[in-house]
Amino acid sequence: MLSRRRLLVLGGLTGGAALAPFVQSELSPSGDARHVHVHDHAGRVPAVRSGPAVTPFSVRMPVPATRIPSVQTADTDIYRLSVQQATAQILPGLNTPVLTYGGSFCGPTIRARRNRKTLITFDNKLGHDTNVHLHGGRVAAAHDGYPTEVIAPGSGRAYLYPNAQPGATLWYHDHAHHLEAENVYRGLHGFYLIDDEAERRLGLPSGGYDVPIMLRDALLDDAGNLVFDPADPYNRPTLLANGKPQPYFEVAARKYRLRLLNGSTHRVFELTLDGAKMTQIATDAGLLPAPVAVDRLVLSSGERADIVVDFAKAPLGGHVTLNDVAGAVLRFDVVRPAVDRSRVPALLRPQAPTPTAVRDRKLLLSLDPVNIRALINDQVFDPARVDMQVKRGTTEIWEITNTDTNVGGSGFGVPHNFHTHLSHFLLLDRDGKPPLPGEGGWKDTVLIQPGETVRLQVDIGPHLGRYVYHCHMLEHSALGMMGQMEIVD
Repeated sequence: MLSRRRLLVLGGLTGGAALAPFVQSELSPSGDARHVHVHDHAGRVPAVRSGPAVTPFSVRMPVPATRIPSVQTADTDIYRLSVQQATAQILPGLNTPVLTYGGSFCGPTIRARRNRKTLITFDNKLGHDTNVHLHGGRVAAAHDGYPTEVIAPGSGRAYLYPNAQPGATLWYHDHAHHLEAENVYRGLHGFYLIDDEAERRLGLPSGGYDVPIMLRDALLDDAGNLVFDPADPYNRPTLLANGKPQPYFEVAARKYRLRLLNGSTHRVFELTLDGAKMTQIATDAGLLPAPVAVDRLVLSSGERADIVVDFAKAPLGGHVTLNDVAGAVLRFDVVRPAVDRSRVPALLRPQAPTPTAVRDRKLLLSLDPVNIRALINDQVFDPARVDMQVKRGTTEIWEITNTDTNVGGSGFGVPHNFHTHLSHFLLLDRDGKPPLPGEGGWKDTVLIQPGETVRLQVDIGPHLGRYVYHCHMLEHSALGMMGQMEIVD
């Protein structure tokens, strides 16, 4: 039987994974066996009590407040945010200690404009290190939030984001190595949206009808405290939308753009919509070439998908429910009529050009439960080691295989996902088969199931320096499933 320590990196299995049962022993801090969790056929831990019972759809889903720049120059919006402890009312009537940007859970939304710079100074008022990574941003290496370039307690650091990329739903979060999973789990996450004039001219839903929604999971005790156990990432049964459990959100009878982000550190969401249709218009790095009707969305940690939902198709006074395989996540209540001049055009963005210069690379993702490590190409992350040199502005084909089909002789496999800093990519195929239509746009994060191989057309970014790539199931990257590329001329 695998010990708790040796299962530290396991979990995150999707609801549809057909995996053998296994038993995991939990250890007390002294190392003594405390109790045993029996996982079901899909590898999930049976749900435990998560604080006081919450009546579904009894609390309203908030929309994260948009931060206003403190200073604006001719070409730059300037912000200052504290990284601080605060309390949030996740469960009704209980105050939960959380880590925050600016005191809010989720963090404030930053709305940037394409080709207009953003300068954000983050002041660390925590008692431990942090740093900030703009997930999906194409930024200089010094401003990327390199995992070992931390902001020490009591100090601050300024990050400059050029926003020289198409409009997209990005997010910012902690990336301090070994701390990233817990820091993000406890609340260091927020939306960063790049607005694009070319996108505005398309006539998509905008303003109050453009709603960012962060989905994540949590385990809370009876007092409302967040419980973080990296060895047991399945045991987080409370599903949150913008920080609230199973909330409702009032909408008008018209089209909305919903920017869905999986902000969890480990969970894979499998989303369906009951009562309306989903039209996917964007993925991680921006708009798809054309809208795609989808019945199901699979989002692993860090992935985004923008969808348009026409609530005019539901009756006034009716409900539309966003569901995960684990249950309802969010209910939309159609409460008022509306005039709707928005549209979803048949063409959204030009198709990606065929690459002219290609270099093939192979990467293998694996776990080492014996030595409690997570590996890429059999190596744990080492900031002193460059794993590959790539040329700025070129294109490469990366073949990435998840080799974790029988971890530690346990008889079950573990999914991973893969995230590139700076560089975006197109998913070419999964095990030689074409990707789903909703995966047809530029991305920065991709889910890879046990034994699966994906091929990516990677557009190497425009900046020089060292950048990491890693599994974005952050419990895995914290244990070393991360590599480093150096971009050169």
